[in-house]
Amino acid sequence: MWPPVEACVFLLSLLAPGVLYTMNNIPALQEPLPILGMGMVVLGSVLLLLLLTVRHKKSVDPLFYVFAEFSFTCVVGLTNALEQDGFISGFMGFYLKMGEPHLSTAYAVMMCYWEGLVHFVLFLTMIHRIFKGKSCRSLGLLWAGSSIAHQIVFIPGVVIGKYGSNIRPAFWRNAPFLLVPFWAASLLFSRPREMPIVTADKVAAEQKRHLLSRPVDLLLSLALLGAMAFSIFRGFVVLDCPLDTCFTYIYQYEPYLKDPVGFPRVMMLVYLFYALPLLAVFIYGLRTPGCSWMLDWTIFFAGAMAQTQWCHIGASLHSRTPFTYRVPADKWWPVITLNVLFAAAPALLALRCYANPAYFMKPVPKGQSNNEKKKN
Repeated sequence: MWPPVEACVFLLSLLAPGVLYTMNNIPALQEPLPILGMGMVVLGSVLLLLLLTVRHKKSVDPLFYVFAEFSFTCVVGLTNALEQDGFISGFMGFYLKMGEPHLSTAYAVMMCYWEGLVHFVLFLTMIHRIFKGKSCRSLGLLWAGSSIAHQIVFIPGVVIGKYGSNIRPAFWRNAPFLLVPFWAASLLFSRPREMPIVTADKVAAEQKRHLLSRPVDLLLSLALLGAMAFSIFRGFVVLDCPLDTCFTYIYQYEPYLKDPVGFPRVMMLVYLFYALPLLAVFIYGLRTPGCSWMLDWTIFFAGAMAQTQWCHIGASLHSRTPFTYRVPADKWWPVITLNVLFAAAPALLALRCYANPAYFMKPVPKGQSNNEKKKN
């Protein structure tokens, strides 16, 4: 009787702290190139063990190997976060000194908590669903959005921030963690989307309703407009806009935006150039029936916004951020409220699309059987 695969992956991931502790106590493994080399060897060994774990399976979804391999790195990230916050010690000292010193920043600590908790649970859940023959498409898109957003902020932030002059070989281990989520996302988007059973008459009735007769969609459209305005405003702020409003905001409300680590600046530019167009497209999708792509892209985008806002809010309050860059105590509520709402709008939109997708389905011929499952 073979144990559940997700249990094997969980136990395999728990080896990560042992590997870190061993390397932290062997001086020969604490130089830049040996750190990178050992990292590749460890990840290769994990992959080999995964292949042995599922060797009795007739066919294995290639995404399993991605989720399982990334689960191991999630525990590495959680170990780093716990050590930086003083809960444990003796694991990450060598890596912060000779590998990736930027992982000691508040942003990286919050990023590691997200990986070690949210991503880890998502990976185990998706692995369980894969081997139960169930779809993990929606959860996979949620993870892909989160992971891609994490990397496109993290990697440029390191390069342009104050740690850019101290990049060591181990930093380049992030390259596959940037590229693989793009491949996984393309694979997930190409897979068929399973839809609930909805009759043609109900789809037609939903799609005849104007935006003003759909109060939830109207409120979501207004929330997305607000998110667009907030994205534009903070983009101007980090681009050193000379307006008094921008000056007041960055010095009195969110001084974290000028933290020299580079992450908040990159994040605001990602919002300005990538999130802003998507928000506009989603408003179009709420006004135009039959936009079936809304059912996928809202989930992807919700994952991205949840990850980036978690890191941004947490880092702007974290004790590892210098006091002068933290949110002032008297401005805590308005700043945190705005940032939470900024993350909540895409999440609520994705939930709305998932719960009642009829408006976004492609029109189908009248008289479709109630017993047929429609796939878009």
